[in-house]
Amino acid sequence: MRPRERSETGEQDLFRSRLDQIIDMKHPLVTLGRTVDWSFLEERFGEVYTDDPGRPPLPTRLMAGLAILKHTYDLSDEVLCERWVENPYYQHFCGEEFFQHRLVFDRSSLTRWRNRMGEERLAALIQESLSVATRTKAIKPSELSRVIVDTTVQPKNVTFPTDAKLLNRAREKLVRLAQRHGVTLRQSYARLGKFALIKHQRYAHAKQFKRARRALKTLRTYLGRVIRDIGRKIEGNSRLEAAFAKLLPLARRVREQQQQRQRGPKVYSLHAPEVECIGKGKAHRPYEFGVKVSIATTIGHAKGGQFVTHVKALPGNPYDGHTLATVIPDMETLVGNTIARILADKGYRGNNAPPDHKLRVFLSGQNRGVTPKIKRELRRRAAVEPVIGHLKAEHRMGRNYLWFRHGDAANAVLAAAGYNFRRLIRWLSLLLRQILSALTAALQTLPA
Repeated sequence: MRPRERSETGEQDLFRSRLDQIIDMKHPLVTLGRTVDWSFLEERFGEVYTDDPGRPPLPTRLMAGLAILKHTYDLSDEVLCERWVENPYYQHFCGEEFFQHRLVFDRSSLTRWRNRMGEERLAALIQESLSVATRTKAIKPSELSRVIVDTTVQPKNVTFPTDAKLLNRAREKLVRLAQRHGVTLRQSYARLGKFALIKHQRYAHAKQFKRARRALKTLRTYLGRVIRDIGRKIEGNSRLEAAFAKLLPLARRVREQQQQRQRGPKVYSLHAPEVECIGKGKAHRPYEFGVKVSIATTIGHAKGGQFVTHVKALPGNPYDGHTLATVIPDMETLVGNTIARILADKGYRGNNAPPDHKLRVFLSGQNRGVTPKIKRELRRRAAVEPVIGHLKAEHRMGRNYLWFRHGDAANAVLAAAGYNFRRLIRWLSLLLRQILSALTAALQTLPA
């Protein structure tokens, strides 16, 4: 069933207060809510719904507004629910006409809505943010055709992986799952496994690596015994085999990857096996665990700031230069404009950009085909770095709490949308101050 979309009715209620009577209608969040084309978002997000009978889903403006507010102000789902009840501006932005004293949605509705929309449709929020920026003259349409492209790592919410920790954790999860399904094990190694882990950590800290390797071998032995014991107990039982179908192969991978010359992708987290180890050459952080993300921003600093024009999660840790074949067409579709010029760092050498874009990609340090104007623009290439810093520090890209690969993709897109809407709120407040100062100056010049 399709959602029942909200529209402004202007109705009065004797027992409830209208929001437009108790808030400042010149507030930037109110102005932004009036500027956003909610009908475009309703049409875009409404593609996932059908006309089948059932309970109608929550209105699109409510859910899209919550997603924007969450990543604009760097809030968790729980804190967002608390703030929504307290803040009348949040409620007005999400389409409410009367002040609500209780939540009109459940916290889990946010998770289900994100999963239902997916990366492709959530990108409409970035598209609408750029459209609002164009309508409010925060950016010129011509500025969207020249971009800077770079990649960064979106870390997952996992602890730093070590072999000993993964082995012990895999054993603990298998034992817990066996107890839940009534599988009796010969031995759980709960006490011995804990002592072996402590020994390994202490020996490694004391740089007694031979003893540490011995403790690691003990942990590997305990895990192997539990795996074989469970395999014997569940053999032939389809119900138990289905219950252990996900965790048992994962535990075997954790045990086998301790061997030298192990091939294939490694497991760095049991609750997020999609995590990859990525090295970006940082002295303070040699390895990061998450997913690589491509980010594109405008070259020039527009009136409203530097906007993000495209974001895409790139699982598999591809070479930076090999990402342009997918990034450029997606960017042109999202912006609705042909990309005239792309600036990138030296990590994009040997790129596989589409043939009609090959000569439009300029790298740092390049001399051939570089005009004085392009040379000046190349000095702006590093302007993408503070944008990445803001995305990570203020818009939830610094640690991704959403599960699985679709969570990686959704979090990156929503972080970029939140960043753009934060720039728009600042631009609208600045615009309002300029208008008020101009009116004040005009009134002062009038004769008494």
